[in-house]
Amino acid sequence: MILVLAEHDHASIKSATHHAVTAAAKLGGPVHVLVAGHDAAGAAKGAASIAGVAKVLHADAPHLASPTAENLAAQVLAVAPSGYTHLVAPATGQGKNVMPRVAAKLDVAQVSEITAVVSADTFVRPIYAGNAFATVRSGDRVKVLTVRGTAFDAAAGGGAAPVEAVPVAPAVTRGAVVTGQELTKSERPELVGARIVISGGRGLGSGENYRKLLEPLADRLNAALGASRAAVDAGYVPNDYQVGQTGKIVAPELYIAVGISGAIQHLAGMKDSKVIVAINKDAEAPIFQIADYGLVGDLFEILPALTAALPAR
Repeated sequence: MILVLAEHDHASIKSATHHAVTAAAKLGGPVHVLVAGHDAAGAAKGAASIAGVAKVLHADAPHLASPTAENLAAQVLAVAPSGYTHLVAPATGQGKNVMPRVAAKLDVAQVSEITAVVSADTFVRPIYAGNAFATVRSGDRVKVLTVRGTAFDAAAGGGAAPVEAVPVAPAVTRGAVVTGQELTKSERPELVGARIVISGGRGLGSGENYRKLLEPLADRLNAALGASRAAVDAGYVPNDYQVGQTGKIVAPELYIAVGISGAIQHLAGMKDSKVIVAINKDAEAPIFQIADYGLVGDLFEILPALTAALPAR
């Protein structure tokens, strides 16, 4: 049996979970999904509707309302002895934080950010910032995996799996404590699952220019907004906008890079995009080496003209 740790906001399941379920289904066993949260019946119902899910395990407790990695890992470990051969999570911030703890407690090696399943014990994963791929075979009794969502299609809906309440692991009293959250809310598509992504870099010059130039274009295209690490470090946008090796990995149908030079750290997060468009005043910028279309010029002139040429939604 395979257990997938769901990523959710208590009310609904996030798209990363759908991709992880697709990967889990290739492992050759019944797929169960663990929804750990508080008042998360909506998320449990959403998980039950994913095609290919055989059962949803629902752990509900107040200390899982804003769970730490310690508490989530404890909950995974509480259900892991029930015959699971694979423990799977999306390779998001949550998955990268929780699953290494699970692997350490089980004394097994984690296989991170798999992009393909060869067999139940053999997987493909990127190395060297995605410039090479390694085929890894695990001999551990339990395989602990994180899944790069952009490598797998999202599982469809239409499922009707049963939801089973499971005992809640006691709260971990030592370790990190959640004191508050600052959540970025947007009506635009979620960055990881968007069909179109527009990212801005240091070339925009300021957060004000980022908003003034990119947001109208994103509205016309119904696109998600991203950024390079340089733009995030400069304070133009919050760090959950960051695309790259230390940010989010995206592979949309269309990726528009504005004022981004194309450092390897950024390319690792978006080079699998179907079509890449680069806008930069430097004709020698590395981003043009992987771009399908490149436009050399002043972004402060190009972006308003491009936005004006597109019909309003």
